Amino acid sequence: MVVAGTGSQVPERILTNADLEKIVDTSDQWITERTGMKERRISAPDEAASDIAVKACEKALAEAKVKSEDIDLIVVGTVTGDMLFPSTACVLQQKLGAPRAAAFDVSAGCTGFIYALSIARQFIASGASQTALVVGVDILSKITDWTDRSTCVLFGDGSGAAVLKAGTKPDTGILATYLAADGAGAEHLYMPAGGSRLPASVETVQQRLHTCKMNGNAIFKVAVRSMADAVRHLLRQTDLKLEDIKLLIPHQANLRIIEATTKLLKFPPERVFINIHKYGNTSSASTIIALDEARKAGRIHAGDAVMIVAFGAGLTWGGVAIRF
Repeated sequence: MVVAGTGSQVPERILTNADLEKIVDTSDQWITERTGMKERRISAPDEAASDIAVKACEKALAEAKVKSEDIDLIVVGTVTGDMLFPSTACVLQQKLGAPRAAAFDVSAGCTGFIYALSIARQFIASGASQTALVVGVDILSKITDWTDRSTCVLFGDGSGAAVLKAGTKPDTGILATYLAADGAGAEHLYMPAGGSRLPASVETVQQRLHTCKMNGNAIFKVAVRSMADAVRHLLRQTDLKLEDIKLLIPHQANLRIIEATTKLLKFPPERVFINIHKYGNTSSASTIIALDEARKAGRIHAGDAVMIVAFGAGLTWGGVAIRF
């Protein structure tokens, strides 16, 4: 099956490192040196995940020349949907006018888009679906503790979408996917309250338990190892060699993580796509925004083999190999 079109959308508001200097005890130099981030996009108070996702979907559908009524599957990777239920995928189904589509969300942290893409691939491979819309979207600014300088500098909001269709060429399109998880690492990246374990209460709000908690040092080590692991698994599943990969698109969580992963793999830095300086960590949206920007910037051409890898809360990690 082939990726027939992609699209991305980010909120209008830009939050720079200089802006963050006015909020918490930090500096542009400190943020840049440790993360590679210069700015990130922040949604408006009344802007939800589906509001920016629908625009990314419309762009992807337009490029693919697919009508919304022809979509038969919508899979959304997100941890910050419009609400706990119904799914953001169902909200998008209504907004797009896609009445034929089955619709559901996937919660896999920052690996959400890759998990969603892998699931949609199986639906199409089995014949259960013909045209799938795969979305990665997160509004992390609304679960960020803006008093915690170690995490509030990291996150931004964004969305991206891809149209997946059955293809006729076996050596083109999605060549392989790889998914993995380790629940033993759940304690390193999580949001304590808001679910059935700790329902919303005055106490949970006062204690800022509805915001993201992260053990940065532990995540760094796992991230490098897991993204390199994903690349190696994809190479084993395909006929590709490392030198065949024209572009590596890693999750944009931290520039140091990307550089360490590249070094571990001995992969040429010039063939790694990076846009973290513009958007920060957009979670499930990270890799699809990067894929869309790489395509629009002419970094991907017909026949090119591309690998996309990510890691996230769960802990989860995985990747996808695509030939365009």
